[in-house]
Amino acid sequence: MVSPSNHRGAPANDETVAPGRPWSGVIEHGQILRITDLQGHQGVDFLCYNAHDHNERYHAPNTLKASHSLRLTTGHTLYSDRARPLFTVIDSCGWHDTIGGCCSAPSNKMLYGVDDCPGCRENFLEALEPYGLGWRDIVPNINFFCRILVGPNGQLTEQVFEPAASVAGDYVELRAETDALAVISNCPQINNPCNDGTPTPIQVSLYGAA
Repeated sequence: MVSPSNHRGAPANDETVAPGRPWSGVIEHGQILRITDLQGHQGVDFLCYNAHDHNERYHAPNTLKASHSLRLTTGHTLYSDRARPLFTVIDSCGWHDTIGGCCSAPSNKMLYGVDDCPGCRENFLEALEPYGLGWRDIVPNINFFCRILVGPNGQLTEQVFEPAASVAGDYVELRAETDALAVISNCPQINNPCNDGTPTPIQVSLYGAA
C-alpha cells in the first residue's frame, strides 16, 4: 500500500471522524474521497446518492452484478438504482463487505439481546437529516474494511462479521463519477468482532480531480 502522506499531496479537505460518529458531504465529479482507518480493524459503513437527485442512490444488486463479485475492491464501480456509476474504487487495501448492511438499535436487540445500543442506522439518520432524507432513504450499504465470509453452500459464520482486516493506515479511495452525496458511519458496533470491540477514529480526506 502506498503511504497516504506521499500518494496525492495535500488534500483539499481533511477531517477526523470520532469513533462511532457520522460524516457526510458532497463529492464533485472527478474528486477523490479517501477513507483511512487510522488505528486498524475499524468498520466503516458507506452510502451514496446523486447529489442533484437524492432519489437516485447506491444499489447493491446492480453493483454486484456488474462486478461479478460479492467482494468490492480496486476497479469496481458503485452503481445506482438507475444503473449509472456513482463512484469507482480506485485504490483499496483489500476487499470489502457488501451484504451485511448496517447495525442499528433494533438489530442489536435482535442479534445480541442488548437494549439502547444504537448503531450505523442511527448515524445514517443523523447524517441524512440535513439533506431532507430519512429512514426510507437508507438502503443496503457497503461496509468498508469489514468482511463476511460465505461458505460454498451459502452459509455464514456463526458470528457473521469477521474482525476487520485493515491495519493502521489502510485506506480506500473512491473517485466520484458524478456529483455525489457520500454518507459515512464510523461504526459504533461493540457486540461483534468488526471493530475489535473498541471503535476508533477514521480520517476522511478529499482530493481534487485526478
